[in-house]
Amino acid sequence: MTARRTSAWAAHDTTSAALGALAAEGATGALTGERGVFYLTAGRVAHVESAHTPDLGVLLVRGGALTEDGWWAAIDRDGARHRVARRLVDDGRLAAGALELCHLGALFDAAYFALAHDTRAHRFRPGAAHWLGVVRPVPVQTVLRESRRRRDLLHDIWPDPLVDVAPLARAAAAEPAALPARRGRVLALVDGVRTAADIAVTLACRTYHTLVELRRLAADGLVTTAARVPAQATGSAPDPCGAAWDDPDAALLRRLRDALEAL
Repeated sequence: MTARRTSAWAAHDTTSAALGALAAEGATGALTGERGVFYLTAGRVAHVESAHTPDLGVLLVRGGALTEDGWWAAIDRDGARHRVARRLVDDGRLAAGALELCHLGALFDAAYFALAHDTRAHRFRPGAAHWLGVVRPVPVQTVLRESRRRRDLLHDIWPDPLVDVAPLARAAAAEPAALPARRGRVLALVDGVRTAADIAVTLACRTYHTLVELRRLAADGLVTTAARVPAQATGSAPDPCGAAWDDPDAALLRRLRDALEAL
């Protein structure tokens, strides 16, 4: 963390409390928690990243809205200037409305996982911006409220949050054709290895929609977790969303690595 601590938050704050404090101050920067990174602009949420959700590029490319070359061309050209979203629209690769809709879905998906078990915020980097740039910022309270709504709805369907993050296996024989179409497609990809995020990527579908179907399948006794998340050394309960996040620019670094390997 920088030497000058932003007055809006303290290191012992939960992620949601830190977000509220930073929103009240109108802060701009990146808040890193145990399960995600929130990018703020003038106190609003501009973007969220989580290890448990496919990023915006995956959704756009797998969904057929954008070619992979077009996505990486925008990153290569304007990633360092934090204007990738603007470049996609200016080049005519995506309509502004389509980009906003897909980005909003990805933002809420990542925020759900980042806030599912609201733990301590790690650090805030004032002025830090995501390479995507600002699409349509969302008020912090809207993000918090939507995350709570999703958590409560999923709990009502099936109360075990491990379904969201663990590898999944079929618990009983079932014919996908006997299920609603989307649920059948989800069940067909349950193989003992894939997680909810893996299935969402394969289907080019938002993670939350996939979670709803998986929890319904679990409630019907058709899906179970293939492996339990091991408990911490201290003997505390398993952490179903324990992926640490401290490198928000991983996609850009992977692209750089691939380019260097090609050379």
